[in-house]
Order: sequence, then C-alpha cells, then structure tokens
Amino acid sequence: MPHIVVLGAGVIGLSSALHLQSTGHTVTIVARDFPSGSETIDAQAQINYTSPWGGAHNRLVPPSSAAEECEHAMSLRTFDHMRAVQTRHPEAGITFMKGIEYLEAPSPAYLALSEERARTELGMRGFRPLGKAELPDGVEWGCEYETWCVNPMVYCAFLLRRFAILGGRVLRREVRDPREIFAWAFEAGPVDVLVNASGVGFGDENVFITRGQTCLVANPCPATVTRQNADGSWTFCVPRNFDGGTIIGGTKEPNNWDPNPSPEVRETLLRKFAATYPQILDREGKFTVMKDIVGRRPTRKGGIRLEKETVDENKTIIHAYGLGGRGYELSWGVADGVAQLLSEHLESSTSWYNAQAGEAKL
Repeated sequence: MPHIVVLGAGVIGLSSALHLQSTGHTVTIVARDFPSGSETIDAQAQINYTSPWGGAHNRLVPPSSAAEECEHAMSLRTFDHMRAVQTRHPEAGITFMKGIEYLEAPSPAYLALSEERARTELGMRGFRPLGKAELPDGVEWGCEYETWCVNPMVYCAFLLRRFAILGGRVLRREVRDPREIFAWAFEAGPVDVLVNASGVGFGDENVFITRGQTCLVANPCPATVTRQNADGSWTFCVPRNFDGGTIIGGTKEPNNWDPNPSPEVRETLLRKFAATYPQILDREGKFTVMKDIVGRRPTRKGGIRLEKETVDENKTIIHAYGLGGRGYELSWGVADGVAQLLSEHLESSTSWYNAQAGEAKL
C-alpha cells in the first residue's frame, strides 16, 4: 500500500488526510502546528496557522464564472459531508443554523436569484428572499438559507483525533521545502506521494498573505450574518457555538504583515455589526469582548492550486493550497480532488510499471 504524507495540519490537510485514509492508504501528517485549544495558542507565534483563528461558516454564493462554478460544487460537497459528520458525531463542533445575507450593492447574479434557481441549481436549502421591511438601513437585497458553522478549535481537534484513532501517524516538524520530506525516514516507510496542504505554497510567486482582523465576543447569535458593504468591505458574525463565542469581523488586507490588532478597528467592527444585527447585543446593549484576533490567510492569484507536479524527475507532489478565506467552506471538495489526483497518479504509475515489466520479459 502506498505511503502518503500530507504536509500541513490545517483544515485542508486534516480533511485530505482523513479522506485518503478512508480509501485505504497509509497516511502520515507532517506539520509545525497542530490543533489545540484557543486558550493555549500563542496568537503571534502561530499567526500563520490560520485554521484556528477564523470564523468558519459556509456562504453559498451564486457563481458567475467557471472557477466559481467549480468552487460552488466543492462547497455543496462539503455541505453534505458536514451534515453527515454532524449526524454521526454531534461532538465534532458543527452546528447547522440560519445564514443571513445582506448586500448594499447586489450584483445581477443576486438580483436574478429566484427561490426555484436557489433550490434546484444552487442547492440552497431553506432559501428565502427577505422583504424590504426585514433589511437594515442601507441594504438593497437580502436572503436567508440553511447553512453550517463550526467551532474551529473543536472541529480540527476532532479531525486529528479521528485520524489518529484510525491508525494515522503525525510528525511535528518545520519544513523549508516540501522536497526534503522525500529523504526522511518514516515508520510507515518511504514516501510515495506528498500532498502539499501547507497553505503557503513554498515559493509560489502567486501566493500572498491577507491580513484579517476580527474580534471574538461572548455574545451568542442564532445565525451567521454577512453584510457586503457598497465600498467592498464586509461586516459579519460567525457563531462558533460549543462555548467558543462569536466572531465579529472583519478586514481583508493584502500584503499587510502587521501582527498587532488595532483597537480602533475593533471598535469599528463592533459598531458596524451592532447596527446591522442589534439582536446580538446583551440586555445592556453591549458586547462582551473576549479577544482581538489577527490572522494571515495565504491567498493565491488565480485561485486554488489543485494539481499534480513531478519534481526531481520522479517525485510526485499533489498541491492543495491557495484557498484564501474559504478553507472550511471547500475543504471536503478539495479533499475529493486530492483523492482523485492520487488515484489517477497511482493508476498511471501501475500501468507504466506493468508495461516496463512486460518489455523486460520480452
């Protein structure tokens, strides 16, 4: 049985490792950072390990290009998987709840979104357009639908535990170049294929970081709410549940390496969300702030890199990175893609070796 090494223990690495493991492969995860409780994570030392920091939810966006069509299919695959996991493992940190969308300047794709198309073509369960009286000031269009949120700390730890109890191995180590892993000695034997789910891409000139600042509050919220402002900024909340508080966000700042949260930005985020969804405030009309969060999302020009590469003549790497802020939303769709690429590679390798063996006999 081939030995597959997955580089990275974020949501993409963990999902891919579990999926490959479920198809019978021997899998080892190599990573510098692994899931742990938010109470013990060093915010600045692990700022580049983005999976624990975000508000992890699913937004079903009407696709308007071939790339968006592909991502939408991945999001639907992930939706179905999350439903199945939540049913079998209520402890996994997944909550199904209402998603609310508010748009100040909706595109034609949103304005043309009927209940029939949302249900039949886009797979949006429970879709309902909102009436004018239900929209906050300044919002031109809105809807609600069924979606999911996860508590990242609980969910990622669940995935890692599942991987371990099913026989997976882990190795904590920092990697400077994925190719070095092929030379390491593993308990499971030599590396046959490496899955690069590192996020950063290691020298990919199309990858850049996007700084995001959010605020974690103790206030519960019964829905995940997203508002797209006319200036291109976003106002949102993502409930974590499982005693994880609620994320209020957020900023998207390309190539900003500042690790320090801004108190002024925090106040702006809280003020804007309170105006959008005042139901979240406590009886005194306040937020209970738990912490400011700054994370760096590896983002990629051109979108996801999901492809096979041969390096050093005969070493195979399957790349799975560059999702920006959509790692959780697309995670199981990406894992499917990784499994498909691996299957195609192993089939072609077997055919080649069989052909070589046939020629040798002749």
